[in-house]
This record gives sequence, C-alpha cells and structure tokens, in this order.
Amino acid sequence: MSHRKSDENSTLNYTVKKAVSNFMPPEQLTVTEWADKYRRLSPEVSAEAGRWRTSRTPYLEEIMNAFTDPHVNRIVVAASSQVGKTEMEMNMIAYMIDIDPGPAMFVLPTVDNGKDMSKRRIAPMIRDTKPLRRKVSASKSRDSDNTLLKKIYPGGMLTITGSNSAASLASVPCRYVFGDERDRWAKDAGGEGDPWGLVEARTITFYNHKMVEVSTPTVRGHSAIEKSFALGTQEYWCVECPHCHEYNFIDFDHISYNAHKIGEGKSKNFIVDKAEYACPVCGCISSENQIRKQPKKWIAKNPDAYANGVRSFWINAFSSPWMPWQRIVLRFLEAQDDPQKMKTVYNTLFGRLWDEQQISLDEDDFMNRREEYDAELPDGVLCLTCGVDTQDDRLEYEVVGYGMDRQSWGIEKGFIYGKPSDDNVWERLDGIIDRRWKFKSGKGLKISVTFVDSGGHYTQEVYENCRKRRTKKVFAIKGKGGEGIPYVGPPGKAKIVKKGVVVGTTPLYILGVDAGKERIMSGLELENEERHRFHFPKDEERGYDANFFNGMLSETMEFVTTAKGGSWRWVKLPGHTRNEALDCRNYANAAYKALNPALEILYQKLHDVKPQKRFLRTESRKPVGQADISYDDW
Repeated sequence: MSHRKSDENSTLNYTVKKAVSNFMPPEQLTVTEWADKYRRLSPEVSAEAGRWRTSRTPYLEEIMNAFTDPHVNRIVVAASSQVGKTEMEMNMIAYMIDIDPGPAMFVLPTVDNGKDMSKRRIAPMIRDTKPLRRKVSASKSRDSDNTLLKKIYPGGMLTITGSNSAASLASVPCRYVFGDERDRWAKDAGGEGDPWGLVEARTITFYNHKMVEVSTPTVRGHSAIEKSFALGTQEYWCVECPHCHEYNFIDFDHISYNAHKIGEGKSKNFIVDKAEYACPVCGCISSENQIRKQPKKWIAKNPDAYANGVRSFWINAFSSPWMPWQRIVLRFLEAQDDPQKMKTVYNTLFGRLWDEQQISLDEDDFMNRREEYDAELPDGVLCLTCGVDTQDDRLEYEVVGYGMDRQSWGIEKGFIYGKPSDDNVWERLDGIIDRRWKFKSGKGLKISVTFVDSGGHYTQEVYENCRKRRTKKVFAIKGKGGEGIPYVGPPGKAKIVKKGVVVGTTPLYILGVDAGKERIMSGLELENEERHRFHFPKDEERGYDANFFNGMLSETMEFVTTAKGGSWRWVKLPGHTRNEALDCRNYANAAYKALNPALEILYQKLHDVKPQKRFLRTESRKPVGQADISYDDW
C-alpha cells in the first residue's frame, strides 16, 4: 500500500487525538504516558530491564492510546514476534488496574498458557511496578484473596483463563477483555460455542467496555485475527521513502538482499551480505539504517470503521528495534525447502498469513510424464535410500535416488509379502538392501540408509530385525503427526523386549510425518513443464503404475476443528484408499535427510572429476516460491 504525506487517511489520527483530548481530564494520563512514567520491565522477561520507553517502539503509542479513546471499544492487533505486543498488553492491563479499574478477563489459548503468563509476566510486573505493588497483594500472602489465576485490586478483579475453559469464560460480567494469541484459541469452548462470543457476551452490561484482541497471524482463511482485522480501520505502520517521500508498509517483497552459501552437507550455511529497502513506488534503494531514521505513521485503509469503534493494526518484524533485517533474511534462507519452517518465518517474522498449497495434479498427469531410464540408475543419481512401510501381511518399500539441485528419482517400488515376524520376509528385504544398483557405465551404488516403520502390530519384530542390520544402516522409525515436530530429529533408543524382559536396544528415529508430507506435496506443486525435480520411470515393472500415483497423491491438508482448537492435518482424499506409496517416499526422504550426504564428494567419486565449487549468490525482492534463488550444479 502506498500513500502520499497528505493522504486523507492521516486525518484519522487527528480525529482520534481530538476525541481523546476532549474525553480525558487534563490530569489523567494516557496509557503511553502512564507506562513511560511508572512501568518497569522485569529482568526475567526482558533483555532491556528497567524503565519502559515508548520511544523504543513508537508504533505501540497509537495502539496503547486507543485504549483510552472513548469512541473505541475494540482494538485488534495482528503482529509478528519481536515487536513488543505482549508488553503492550501488559501496559494496558497495568493502566487499567491503576487508573481506570473494573472487572477484567485475560484469555489465552489454554489454561496452562494462562498459568505460565501469570507466573512469568504478570507477577513480575506487579512486583516491579510501584503503583501495582500497592494495589495488588502478593498471591503468597496468607490473608490474600489473590491466586495464580485471579488478581484482585480496588475496583475489580483480573481473571486469567484459557479459551478452552467454558466455565471461566461464562462466569462473570467483565468490562475489559484481553485476548492473546487469538489464532491459537479453541474453536469451541467445552461444547459451549465460540470462546470469543462467550467473553463478548460478558461485556454487554458495560457501555464503556474494551476488548483487545492480539495475535500472530497464521493460515489465510482460517485466521481469527485476519477476520477481526478486516472489521476495523486496517492500519499499517508505514515509512516515508527518503527519495520519493511516499509512505509504504515494509513487506518482505520490498527487501532487496545479497547472500551467499558456504560449506556443504552438515556444514552448509548462509551469509547475508546486505539487506536493503527497495521502494515499491520509485524503486530507489535505501539502507536499513536510513529507513529506521525516516518518519513513520499508521495509515488506515478503512478509516470509516472508526465510527463503529473498531481500530485494527498490522505490523511485522521489519519495524522491530530488536530484529536486524539481515537476520530475517537469514531465517528465510534457512527455511528453504522446509514448508513448516517457512510457515513460521511468514507468520512470526514477515507478519504474513500463510497460504496452504493444495496439490492440483492427479495420477494421470504423473503417468503421462514418466521417463525412459537408460539403466537401473539414471545419470544424476548420487546416492540411494530406502523407505519401508510395515503392514500386517507385507513390507512395502521404495528405493529412491537423489542428486544435485534437489532432484530425486524413483528407482523401484515393491512389496515383500509375508508377516513381518517371519525371518524370510527380512531376508528378502536384505536382497533389496544388499543389491548393487547399476548405471549404464557399469558402476553401481548400494542403498546408504534404510528407514523402516515400526508402527502397527509388529513393533518389537521391527526393532529386533533393525538391530541385526544396524551395520547396513537399517533403522527403525516411528512417525508422529502434528505441528512443530521436526521432520527428522536425532535418534533415541528403543527397548527390545522378549517375554517381558529387555534384551537390548536399537536406534529409533522419530519423524515429523506431517512435515515430510508437506515437503513432498509442496515440491510437487512447484513442478513446472520446463524442468522436473521428481522423476519416475515408464517401466511399470519397477512399480510406478496408476496405483502408485493414486497412493502418492492420496492425502491433502485440511483444517480440522476440535474442542482444543484447530489444526491442519493430512486426511485421505475420496477415491484414494491406500497411502503406503506416500509413506514409503516420506520415509526414504527422511533417510536421505538423516544421511545428509556431501553430494559433491559423491559426484567426484562417480565421475572421476573434481567438481568446481561455486558460491550461491542471490539477490531478491520476491517472496518464497518466487525468489531468485538457484542452487548451482557442480
């Protein structure tokens, strides 16, 4: 968004300031003035402990002062991490207790979150801020009515609770509601309905009620803060370009950066040489230091919403005094090829909503683009891994080859029928693992790592047979779904038990299977006609027929609502009954990630030439999926 200095939307600030000045007695402080005078940041939670200074985060002034505007009864803040939004909430709560008390409720995603917030944030703030210390007695005092989740003060009480506690949300009338991390709230509070609706109903009897809604944005179309933001003034923290003097919101699209890659394999890293602002209006480049010194202001896209009493604000980490731009770009580069990490970067740093990609290809598309391999192993393959899914009547496996530029080749997909408790089944798997797969030149490769699923009814048999094959790098894995679980973590130890007695241990890898599936589907979605990174053979004897692709594309991400909130989960698509092909590829990819091979060394050995290293050099002003990043081949 772009606005000239004389933009009519800037009149909103004049209207607001006039309303506040007419309402407040001359001796009464605004939230900003009160915080600058009395608030102390506690050493337990702040790297800059001591006196609060709004000048450190000037973008918070307008938001905090909206709390004392008589025409505003709802404040919505969509913000990335590292911008001080939690301390902003603390300032409003502290002001309310000291200056304009009333019954209040502070709602977090869960009750446990509320307990943690009370211990880590609220209790230290009361202890270190003198006006509060006089009015709120310590919860440890014998004669105190205050508890961990209830803070009593003259004129009211602050109830701290979770969105999953229907009893607390519907318990008492309240003049003030503070909702933290709204996008993480439960969708249904114990069968009583929408938690926000429950607490909103508690404010009806107060003509001067205030509701503050704060959250990091999450997934587009499923974000509560996105919907609430649209109801308000839709204000963005904008900076004046030093060249054309236009005001714009700093988005990642406007960041021009240079970076290079150093090292390979486990030692691979990125160095960001510089990150600058490219004005979307005039195209001129300004340094981060220049932009930090430029005038800034909130500019509303929907100023008419002020008449409805709703002000909404949006800000990201590019305005944070604690987050250098080069560090933001580094986090972006480090998240490449990992959709879950990239989602975190988008939400917590870019302050952006994440668009979940939906796979648009079907099995016919993949059947039509299969390739003729001129040997068991096509040129380009540098290492092999194997993923094995365990069923009650078979082992199902896929051998996958990997090469430069994130390319992969399906080598063989097959079945070994028989119960996983039978030695013969594992001996036939040995035939796959021990096999030397050949190039056209006659050279060959063996499988480097094999991951075997230990879920199901044959867990102990998998553990025991993997231990026997440890020298062949055959390892047991256990898949775990859910957000925030790393794709491949370091291995733990699984106990091998016979007749109730522990007879040994074997390495066990825990896989974030949702993260793995998202990698696969995101990669397939980004495929294009000019160049494919996923290769499959035409020879159906290798196992790559319509049934394979039906299984490979058997699942999609859907937002599933539960009593505890909502989350994105992988669910089967109609018409797709089996998903073993997807699981096998997921396990093979995880084995490759755990192996983390130095591909340039493998290239050298296979081709008898020494590759010439070249640094990756990037310069981009584009978001993920469009960034000018190319991984050089050797």
